[in-house]
Amino acid sequence: MKYDLSILIPARNEMWLSKTVEDILEHIEGKTEVIVGLDGAWASPVIKDDPRVTILHYTESIGQRAMTNKLARLSEAKYIAKTDAHCSFDKGFDVKLMSNMKDDWTIVPIMRNLWVFNWMCKKCGNEVYQGQTPTSCSKCDNTTDFERKMYWKGKHNPQSTSYCFDTEPHFQYFREYKKTPEYKESLKTGMTETMSLQGSFFMMTRNKYWELNACDEEFGSWGSQGLEVAIKTWLSGGKVMVNHSTWYAHLFRTQGGDFGFPYNQPGRKVQKAKKHAKDLFFNNKWNGAVHPLSWLVEKFAPVPGWNQDNINKLKL
Repeated sequence: MKYDLSILIPARNEMWLSKTVEDILEHIEGKTEVIVGLDGAWASPVIKDDPRVTILHYTESIGQRAMTNKLARLSEAKYIAKTDAHCSFDKGFDVKLMSNMKDDWTIVPIMRNLWVFNWMCKKCGNEVYQGQTPTSCSKCDNTTDFERKMYWKGKHNPQSTSYCFDTEPHFQYFREYKKTPEYKESLKTGMTETMSLQGSFFMMTRNKYWELNACDEEFGSWGSQGLEVAIKTWLSGGKVMVNHSTWYAHLFRTQGGDFGFPYNQPGRKVQKAKKHAKDLFFNNKWNGAVHPLSWLVEKFAPVPGWNQDNINKLKL
């Protein structure tokens, strides 16, 4: 089959990878394939055989950005989408995204939070929301016997549709922009602009992906992904859009321990990505730009974390 969309999933030691693949296959309605990158570890549980799924395995980890690029090279589709390995999707999300798409856009659905499971005490049945493995039950004296009770639901709140970055640069939810007349007017069309992205999902044409070098390995394995993709899209003359007709849900793992990131991400590597982003974009060194970064900040102003002095410095 000739596919219109390739969904790329770079993954390393991802507990919910197989479930994510199953979810995608259940909810796609177009000519869409899934290309999975197993970065230094086999999937457990295994991914079920399906003609729409291609698996690429590396014995030694090469990093998330490098793996995403390897997967993109396997695609012959017009569009490619990168997604994290712990997401669920709306029915027909692929068709809905492709039906309202332009070749110079990067597009995302509404982002929800993914409720994967609760921890259930096997002694008294008490449940607590997903997180690290419990060491005690608040309702009884159990300290050892817990199991995951699966839900796998995209929660209806929050529904995230607007993002930005500050001068660090650091990712921010851009709630202030949703109050502007520009946002409210464009909402009538079902498509709104966003300054930046969260990074767990984005879609663009395959040609644009390579033209922008959307997963530049100079950033390192992980970090500043949404910022990189969004800034490159905007500064090259394109747009970053949110399609409100569909959604995906992302599992946020912020508690560390056995509920943390599968990649080893010491602070120095995250800071390296931020430092590279700041040097590349804030100093106007990216050679694909037709606009300076000051143009983007002023387009969405006022932006949290930015003032006129910060913007003026971008123009020097």
